[in-house]
Amino acid sequence: MSSCDFYGELLEKFKDIVDKNNLLNEEINIKGRILTTEEAIGNPVRRDYPIIKGQEKLIQAEFKGEKGQAFTDMPGEFSGTISEIINRPINTNFDIAILISTLNAVCKYLKIIDRSVHCKDEEPEECAKKLVEYIKENYGNPKIALIGLQPAMLERLSQNFNIRVVDLDKAKIGKIKFGVEVENAEEKTEDVLNWCDIIMATGSTVTNDTIRKFFNEKPVVFFGTTIAGAAELMNLHRFCPCSD
Repeated sequence: MSSCDFYGELLEKFKDIVDKNNLLNEEINIKGRILTTEEAIGNPVRRDYPIIKGQEKLIQAEFKGEKGQAFTDMPGEFSGTISEIINRPINTNFDIAILISTLNAVCKYLKIIDRSVHCKDEEPEECAKKLVEYIKENYGNPKIALIGLQPAMLERLSQNFNIRVVDLDKAKIGKIKFGVEVENAEEKTEDVLNWCDIIMATGSTVTNDTIRKFFNEKPVVFFGTTIAGAAELMNLHRFCPCSD
């Protein structure tokens, strides 16, 4: 599936949902803002999460009391009706993040999804522990491709499985984390995907326009709140046990 096909299909499904629920033409404002680090993840003991170090920001859309979030490397403020956001051209990662956070908020309001708000404090550590058990129960002892360095997950997974990790952040590439070298996502992703048995991919792949790379014959599980709505509408597997 190409990038255009994926986002086009996702957008059409979202349009159908808001149209069937008579939301498309209502003058309802979707207000989005950039969350502070504390708002996004609380105050965890470990301080090596990307959002704490400033590499990514979490934007949040609010719709009738429900919240939808999206990690993005192009954060910004926005406000508009659902119709305006759906019809907004997608030219940048910021445009994608607006759509995804809005989709998540609306789908949460309509009870199409749950767990759309990022976990906080020590919950990411608990999530990583649960991920180990999830993989053992569902996949046995696979070789894992971790797409996007999530430190708590990498630490736990590296203690239990054979794993390789790729990331787009040049400051991380080449570094050794928990005994695993962080490889260059732009250069090594294809090799890592050929090597692995299963793919664990950050949900941020839906906002940085790399998600299409992971639709292949191997099992892929996306993690995080960013992909909550897209995973439900596009029938993708998602792991996110500790979010709200």
